[in-house]
Amino acid sequence: MYRLAVEMMTTLSARRVASLFFAFAFAYFLSALIRAVTATLSPTLSAEFALNAGDLGLLAGAYFLGFATTQLPLGTWLDRFGPKRVILCFLVVAVLGCVAFSAATNFTELIVARALCGVGVSACLMAPLTGYRRWFAPGMQLRANSWMLMSGSLGMVASTLPVQWLVPILGWRPLFWGLALLVLLAIGLISWAVPKWEQDHPGEVTAPPAQGYGVVWAHPYFRKMAPLGFFCYGGLIAVQTLWAVPWMTKVAGYSSLEAAQALFWINVAMLCTFWFWGAINPRLTRKGLHADSLITRGLPFSFLLLAIVIIAGNSMPSLVGVGLGLYCMSCTFVAVSQPAVAMAFAPALAGRALTAYNLVMFSGVFAVQWGIGLAVDAFRSAGLTEIQAFQASIGLFLCCCVASYAYFLVPRRDNRNTVTP
Repeated sequence: MYRLAVEMMTTLSARRVASLFFAFAFAYFLSALIRAVTATLSPTLSAEFALNAGDLGLLAGAYFLGFATTQLPLGTWLDRFGPKRVILCFLVVAVLGCVAFSAATNFTELIVARALCGVGVSACLMAPLTGYRRWFAPGMQLRANSWMLMSGSLGMVASTLPVQWLVPILGWRPLFWGLALLVLLAIGLISWAVPKWEQDHPGEVTAPPAQGYGVVWAHPYFRKMAPLGFFCYGGLIAVQTLWAVPWMTKVAGYSSLEAAQALFWINVAMLCTFWFWGAINPRLTRKGLHADSLITRGLPFSFLLLAIVIIAGNSMPSLVGVGLGLYCMSCTFVAVSQPAVAMAFAPALAGRALTAYNLVMFSGVFAVQWGIGLAVDAFRSAGLTEIQAFQASIGLFLCCCVASYAYFLVPRRDNRNTVTP
């Protein structure tokens, strides 16, 4: 960690960089755990509240809807007030959301609580990335992004087998009390470790420039990346945090414990993948392999792997977990789009660029999570079996991903990033 700090620092000391990175990473770890825990709890919640596939998709999607609604004001606040003040305010809402979820007695209360959780953790990645855009050397921003995502993957890992083991002992409601306490701990760490925005930029104008979000939405590179963010990146999160488990239990015939074990190893694989990306990204940048090249060459593997999983159905259940894991790993090629979009804009617009792209991405998560659930129910109503309905629904999602990739490849004038990440 200390070596990471030395390589990345620009205006801060190495020790300060290491401590602020850890504080931000811990908060993002918790946000990923809160985000993904509904996948592991889906059988328990479905049984207790009598949820169908559409209800389950809406419950998981409510988190992302709450998350998405904050992104536009969040970007302006980050650029104006800095990461520390903004994330601390938002994490207080996350504490309230966890407490409310633990106390929910009906489906409506669950929805509202999940939306509050989404609002509360919506700054956990955008705040540090905004700070890294100014604090860290340009060549290290992709590494910082990848290793933040690695900490998120660790949260995904914690949401699987550890949760599966704890629920029979503690129950799912006390689990959310514990999450609320851990978020309070993250608030304390960030208050201690992260510097004030003005303190590290004396004389710098922190008020937002005259341009609002219009300059972001109109940017050709942003428009080029937006469909990928919506379907491919958002779809990856939708599958990883919800639909992987129903696919394994309802299509492949896994038990709840077997599905949790498989999801555990999927998330471990994602953790290792993001660590690998962080380790090699500076070297790839020096060799001229920027975000567009990586996405163009690597993302099609995810389409092939998801198609294999769909076609296999329940014929090879022992390979379903492996196939879904490889699909998620191959989707990480699209993760480089996020810092690439940020570096296409001046540092003063970094918060708005990041949150605008995050809005696109998490709107995609909500749409894909709920959309797959609605599609499953619709196909079943049309006479398909449950397995066929799942295959048709995920197949429809795959077609959307391929279409977004085709749009990304279409050559257009002035659609390249202004800064090679």
